[in-house]
This record gives sequence, structure tokens and C-alpha cells, in this order.
Amino acid sequence: MNPIAQVGLDNFSKNYIKTDEITEAEGILVRSASMHEMELPDGLLAVARAGAGVNNIPLEKCAEKGIVVFNTPGANANGVKELVIAGMLLASRDVVSGINWVKENQEDENIAKDAEKAKKKFAGTEVMGKRLGIIGLGAIGVKVANVARHLGMEVLGYDPYVSVDAAWKLSRDVRHVLDVNEIYEQCDYITIHVPLMDSTKNMISAEAISRMKDGVILLNFARDLLVDEEAVLDGITAGKIRYVSDFPNPVTAGKPGCIVIPHLGASTEESEENCAVMAVRQLQEYLENGNILHSVNFPDCDMGVCTAESRVVIFHKNIANMIAKFSSVLGWNNLNIANMMNKSKGDVAYTMVDLESHVSGSIVNQLKTIDGVFRVRVVK
Repeated sequence: MNPIAQVGLDNFSKNYIKTDEITEAEGILVRSASMHEMELPDGLLAVARAGAGVNNIPLEKCAEKGIVVFNTPGANANGVKELVIAGMLLASRDVVSGINWVKENQEDENIAKDAEKAKKKFAGTEVMGKRLGIIGLGAIGVKVANVARHLGMEVLGYDPYVSVDAAWKLSRDVRHVLDVNEIYEQCDYITIHVPLMDSTKNMISAEAISRMKDGVILLNFARDLLVDEEAVLDGITAGKIRYVSDFPNPVTAGKPGCIVIPHLGASTEESEENCAVMAVRQLQEYLENGNILHSVNFPDCDMGVCTAESRVVIFHKNIANMIAKFSSVLGWNNLNIANMMNKSKGDVAYTMVDLESHVSGSIVNQLKTIDGVFRVRVVK
């Protein structure tokens, strides 16, 4: 539904056919195109988002139809990390104002001499020795934290849900705080790296800004709606805060105290290629083997390549006795289970079953009639 880097598409085998007809698609690759108004075809099995954010995809609607939605966490993390560091340095040294001064005085024959007089206004401060607060220690937050440590900064990180994998990759010199207010109150720079959800919308509020140190630089390369930008403008007027973002909109674009650039965080050639490769591989792994890796609406579930006679996967509600009901149907039909895995995520669950015999259409229909089942798919 969007241009996808060819290096990713080249991973598809000759068994895959690209179609421009959504109604024919079993898999969809997407970047930013909105799918909320789409009529999702009955044959659609999976959507792979070549990027991290999935607010352009109707997750609940997909879950109810047994359509797996993937994203590519970490594939674009380095590109975003580099832009965050660039934004921090731009704001610290007031580079943008300096560039604008040179443009405004480009016809001045004495520009070199006059620049020596004017440069004090743009000199700024160094980041070494300053305190950086990172809200969200996922793939991007961890990379920003580690680079900041190499820049000689003191780093505080807040993430109540930090994963074991992220924790292993995080520099041991980063101080993990349990209260986000410690970051608001203690840090010279604050950067936010959390997903946009109802619980995180406008989390950087007027109240949060009031707790921050005077002169703090706030960086938002995650999602614009995480920040109450009207409150940011009030904070800028009060001399409290400066703001750096790659989400241009009428609220902050061109406003004093704001450095706003196009949404470039994950737009590097390398990031787009990494996302494309990861999205294609996830899509293939699910379509060919039924394995779910990095889904946002169903649990991750991986049984490798099926070596039994057949593999059936079942999407269903996360309620009691579902496994017993599946086993009963298979037992009544004299089908022996070679392997089974069940994982849940919130209100939904996913069950993979490898069987020693062929699964007929009538057995699939029996499984579909079980109350709470969304979809049954025979992978092999």
C-alpha cells in the first residue's frame, strides 16, 4: 500500500505474487497509508507495517477477523537515535539561529567580522556533564541512552515495562528511575520514546512541564500527540522550556523556542531497508509456517517448521477451556496431536497444533463453530 524498499521485496520467493487488488491479498505491506476505512477482505491473513507505529491500522478489527498485524521494532532505531542526538546538539548550541543569522547577513561584505561580534548569541552550552532523561527504554531509548553516556552525559531512564532484552543492552551507567517525576525535576534534557496509546496521550502535560527545570530542552521524535504542544508554547513564553520535534504542525511550526523539522526519524535509506526486510520476513514466516513474531495484536508464538503431517492455527478469545474444546474435536476425529502451543495477549489468544494426520475441511468447520473462535487456518 506504500513504496517498500526493493531490498525487502527481493526476499519474497517465486511463490509470492504481487497484486494491486486488495480483495485478492492474503498479505499486505504498509508504511503510513491509513487502513481504518478499508473493507478488510475475508482472505486477508496478515498485515506487516514497515515501521514501528501502527496507529494507521485498525488493530481491534484485525484481531476480531484473525488478521495478524506485525510491526518492525528496532529496525529503524539507529536512524531515530541519530536524529535525536542531532536535535539535542542543534538546540544546545543554537545552531539553527546561527544559520539563520548567516542567511540574513549573506550580502554583508564584513560578515566574517560581524559574525565574531554576533556569535555570542548562538554559542549555547555543551552536553557533556548535563543530565538527560529518557522516557521509554525500548529499542530507540536504549540506543539514545548508550550514546549519551559516550558523550559524557548523566542518563536517567524511566520505563516501568522495560524488557529483559532492552535491559541487557542498556549501559550499566544508566540510572533506572521508578518515578517519571524524577526525570521532570532533575534533567536538563528530556526525550520521549513511548508508543501512542490512550494512557500516553498528552503525557507531557502542563503539569509535567511545571515540574521541569528552567531551561529544559524537550525532544519529541516519537509521536506528536504524546505532548500537549499548547502547554509547550506556554512554557516557552514563560522561559521554562525549549522544544525539538520532527512532527510539523500549525501549533509549533515556526514558533520561537521550537526547532521543528520534517518527520525524518526513520526515513533514512538504511532504516527503510531494515524495516522492509524485517516486515517481509515476518510476513513470510507467518504465511508459510504460522509462526508469529513481533505482532502487535496477537501473542508471539513460534513452533519452527512443521515436521508433522499438518499444522492448524486457531485464533480465539482468551477464555477458559478453549484448549480442552480443541482437543476434544481433534480426539473425536481420531487425530493425534504431535505438538501444541498456546499463547495469549490480553483478550485474544493463539493456538498452534501439529497433527500426525491430514486435517479435513469438516474438522476445520467443527473447530470454527466453537464459541469464541475467530479464525481457523490450515498452514500445512
